[in-house]
Amino acid sequence: MEKRPIVWRFLLIAALTFWALTKWYPPETPITETFASLQVADNKQSDVDVILRTLEEKSADLSEGQELSQGDWEEAIGDYNLSELFADKNLTNGVPQELGLDPQQWTQPADDEVRTLINRAIVARIQKKSQKVKLGLDLRGGTEFVVRVHGKTSEDGAVRPVNPDQLSQAMEIIRRRVDKFGVAEPIIQTSGEDHIVIQIPGLSQADRDQARETISEVAKLEFRLTHAQSSTHVQAANNSGDPATYFADPFNLPLQTEALSYEDEGTDGSVVTVFEVVEKKVALSGKHITSASARRNDLTGTPEIHFTLDSVGANIFSRITETHKVGGGDARQLCIVLDGQLISAPSIQSRIHSRGQITGRFTVEEATRIANSLENPLENEVEIVEEREVDPSLGRDSVNKGRKAALWGLGTVAVFMVFYYLLSGVIANFALALNIVLILGVLCWFDATLTLPGIAGIVLTIGMAVDANVLIFERIREELGAGKSLGGAIKSGYDKAFGTIFDANITTMIASVILIYMGKGPVKGFGVTLTIGILTSMFTALVATRLVIDLLLNAGIIGKDSTKRAMHLRPEAKLPKFDFLKYAKPAFIASWVLIFLGFGYGLSKGKEQMLGVDFEGGYSMTLSSEEFSDKIYNDIESGTYRDVLAQKMGQGIEGSQIQMSFQGEKDGSSQVLRVTFPASGEGNDTYAESMMAALKSTYGDNLKRLQLDKVGGSVSSEIQKSAVIAVVVALFGILIYVAFRYEYSFAVAAVIAILHDVLMTGGWFFLTGRELNAPIVAAALTIIGFSINDTIVIFDRIRENLRMGTRGSFANVMNVALNQTLSRTVITSGTTLLSTGTLYFFGGTVINDFAFTFLVGVITGTYSSIYIACAIVLWWHKGKRPELESHATLDSDPVNVTA
Repeated sequence: MEKRPIVWRFLLIAALTFWALTKWYPPETPITETFASLQVADNKQSDVDVILRTLEEKSADLSEGQELSQGDWEEAIGDYNLSELFADKNLTNGVPQELGLDPQQWTQPADDEVRTLINRAIVARIQKKSQKVKLGLDLRGGTEFVVRVHGKTSEDGAVRPVNPDQLSQAMEIIRRRVDKFGVAEPIIQTSGEDHIVIQIPGLSQADRDQARETISEVAKLEFRLTHAQSSTHVQAANNSGDPATYFADPFNLPLQTEALSYEDEGTDGSVVTVFEVVEKKVALSGKHITSASARRNDLTGTPEIHFTLDSVGANIFSRITETHKVGGGDARQLCIVLDGQLISAPSIQSRIHSRGQITGRFTVEEATRIANSLENPLENEVEIVEEREVDPSLGRDSVNKGRKAALWGLGTVAVFMVFYYLLSGVIANFALALNIVLILGVLCWFDATLTLPGIAGIVLTIGMAVDANVLIFERIREELGAGKSLGGAIKSGYDKAFGTIFDANITTMIASVILIYMGKGPVKGFGVTLTIGILTSMFTALVATRLVIDLLLNAGIIGKDSTKRAMHLRPEAKLPKFDFLKYAKPAFIASWVLIFLGFGYGLSKGKEQMLGVDFEGGYSMTLSSEEFSDKIYNDIESGTYRDVLAQKMGQGIEGSQIQMSFQGEKDGSSQVLRVTFPASGEGNDTYAESMMAALKSTYGDNLKRLQLDKVGGSVSSEIQKSAVIAVVVALFGILIYVAFRYEYSFAVAAVIAILHDVLMTGGWFFLTGRELNAPIVAAALTIIGFSINDTIVIFDRIRENLRMGTRGSFANVMNVALNQTLSRTVITSGTTLLSTGTLYFFGGTVINDFAFTFLVGVITGTYSSIYIACAIVLWWHKGKRPELESHATLDSDPVNVTA
């Protein structure tokens, strides 16, 4: 027996394994250890030690999985400037450009605000350095905003479409605004032609509200002058008794002016409304502002906004203030107009050059937000059309349960493989472990974010990765049954399994790639994980396991008859002879009846109960409680909660539009309450808070909001459209590929079988009272991949038997192929069910719908390969053996294997 060279393959696998491990292990390092490991600048070690001790004290008080807050970091750093304490250039390279600071501001911070910005940017990099595996918001907690950038309105009133430059500019401005929050690794990226996705981890409720306002603030600042006769017109308006009504009549205003008002403090301390007649002509645009900051007035302590102008703006401002200052020939007031609202109209006391300040009735938060917006003005208006938040506690719970599900999935599959295949199972488990190592390494290399559906993708990969090994092992057993030596059977088995493995994985990858290009957020993350898993599983099955077996063969450890028993590669005494297609017609009819029943039941409950907020629009809240009251259970069972909550909301909401349901076991700890309701017509951001208040007043103050999803109507329509397109494109891609590799009849049958699986899964999904949402689209596309995987294996064997000239009718040829692949089908579907079952039972409530979809999909995908796909091919050819054309093939010459 010729020995295969193994050195280069061994070195390749060893190098890849080492590379992957260094990319992700350890997945997370305590932040204090990362801080202590940084290269300290000369004579700064004592300062670093002071900060480190404070961080360690604060970390000791945190619960498991909790992170240091921004306030904790700022309190620990105090008055230090981190850029001066560390010599590690990776912490500081590019920070000045990110923050828009000039070199002088960077090396010698002029004020506390600039130093704080520098420290926040460096802290974000330290946090990133401590986490090799990036966790998504659903695992870490945080907030996601999706904003739509509106086009500018032309002079004729038409709204122009947003061009790529405007979208890119808006994204960069939003990025600079978000950077001011100092969070680690915010994700800001464009989506489609006019959307921007902003993901900000670890925001508190107060920061979340501020972020919402900061992101959507246009901050169009204009300096204008009052009209020369402004005081005369204002006096006439005051004499009328109703200034607002007086100025509403355009005939009471001079040409090219408008009446604007702001609130000020009267002589008696009360708040009064002050009107000014303002010229529409802009004296100076806010685009000339280079920096802005919020400070307190040295005398009064009231917040005000200080700004600095560029050279062009300084010259213009100097000329304007010199001409219209008090005591000059044409004294005017300087009107500060922000987003069309008059902020203040101070008198110009003297010439102002490059620096100035804006005073008004600001809170500290308002002054800070406006200063941030002035420094990064948006040219296009933006609108928040989607918002999602996840409480960090829910994220930690998801991580723990996802980890448990992955371990149970891996463990059950590994135990089964050893139990069934013995030594071959040990080799398969080695490939499985290597597969997971490579998946995590590639994910970290791409700087991809691991989400909860991503964990689901890894667990699913555990089940599906076994399939390639099973195909190889079953092929080897058949070759041994044909009388070949173990070495010859192994070589032939790998060669013949390659074509089937390639076809099955390529068709699955069609669905996963579509998830990447058409999905969003977690759905896209799932597609990335699944695609990487498909590629790594092919590599480990075809290269890694072959290397181990060749090592054993070359060393003479295997090759004897006793070894075949130890590897469980002895051929079966005889193949089973089930007549699967005997029941094809009744099974086919029963399938479609069940599909109609499922969708009929769902439609009978109403569209609003079938579709979640992703497809219908509105709000979805997930709530927890230390102990849910009996009143909640009773009200949900009777449906009385609808009218009670609708009445307390008091905003025109109908009771039928509110849906409440429980998920999880009824023990108070693992159970959560799901509440969905429509968005208010006015798009009020406090609408969710009104519902929360209504729930607490009705069912107790111990309710805690873990998650909130808000989706606008236009966004839900886009999600529906993209979901339909994704499924259609996936089916079309599979149709083309299967038609190329097999026959047109095979391709049509495969697509109908896939459609059957998606519809059957949807029917059972609606029968159990679940709501369709965006992640379920990812599950549906994965079902497409699994279903076509199983169908391709069977079709490949049918094609092989036809080319071999297997005797009998076409139905007999199909039954032979089905019996030949039966053990593979049972093992692959069984291991996938094992790994998917762990998701369902241990993955937690957040992923319960996701896992349920997998479970049903795996069962229906296995069943449909026989009773839908094969049956259609048989009926298509009217029971006659088709004449196969000469298609491109990846297989070696087949060996005659008959039942």
